[in-house]
Amino acid sequence: MKKYLLILGLAVAAVTAAGSASAQSSATLDKIKSAGKIAIGTRDSSAPLAYTLGEGKYVGYHVDVCLKIADAIRAALKMPNLPVEYTVVTSANRVPLVENHTVDMECGSTTNNEARAKKVDFAPTTYITNVRMAVRANSGITSIAQLGGKTVVTTTGTTSVQLLRKNQKAHGVDFKELYGKDHADSFLLLESGRADAFVMDDNILAGLIVNSKNPKDFKIVGESISEEPIAIMIPKNDPVYKKLVDDTVTGLMKSGELAKIYNKWFMSPIPPRNVSVDMPMSDALKDAVAHPNDKPAEAYKKS
Repeated sequence: MKKYLLILGLAVAAVTAAGSASAQSSATLDKIKSAGKIAIGTRDSSAPLAYTLGEGKYVGYHVDVCLKIADAIRAALKMPNLPVEYTVVTSANRVPLVENHTVDMECGSTTNNEARAKKVDFAPTTYITNVRMAVRANSGITSIAQLGGKTVVTTTGTTSVQLLRKNQKAHGVDFKELYGKDHADSFLLLESGRADAFVMDDNILAGLIVNSKNPKDFKIVGESISEEPIAIMIPKNDPVYKKLVDDTVTGLMKSGELAKIYNKWFMSPIPPRNVSVDMPMSDALKDAVAHPNDKPAEAYKKS
């Protein structure tokens, strides 16, 4: 903890010094100071990264990371009592709400890719997901090749089905597309039998399954369609604010605090059902933690 506080202190000092320079300023920090609050965009059904427990309470791995960033903002602005205000974002509106500064950071399950990076900036990668599919345990489906004639659901505003169609193993496989309004709705379509497979990030699928009524009725199967870096989204063209965010996240990585937060949400029982997702940190994520970076998904593409 002492090591983390030292790193956080250095990050705050760097940002404060940069912000005091006449040639530099931060539109985001100025907006936060003026508004008297830190606006966090988050998801309501992206467990264990970000989800709701109801009554305005939001939790998860990325929510905890963003609360650490909020602490750094309070320190940089010398406003220790700044409150956090949550806004639920969707796959469809998350980028615009960061782009227009409605939220100061998005703490959900967003892939860092080149298209989005034209509109927003990303913190260092804090999760690496593999896009796979969830099916009913008794479906007999175990691979992409078996999706012929099936209905595949994904969530509006995501790229999962497009990635599936581009995958070599999906060539010649004819399936019907269905779209849920959010991840919970997509899972409901699978649960109710209206879809045969739900294609999405493996961590989201795992979170939905462990919090379902009958977790044993579902399983994650098939080849990895794509390996993608997930990160906190922030407004673009604000180098002072990005440095604060980057230094805070890097500090969490170097101090070991990020690994503790990861284990809390991926390796321990989580609310509301107190069941563990049981997903150890992958080798790819361990490498990203050891070598902090904000590389886009295109850098992860498999040959």
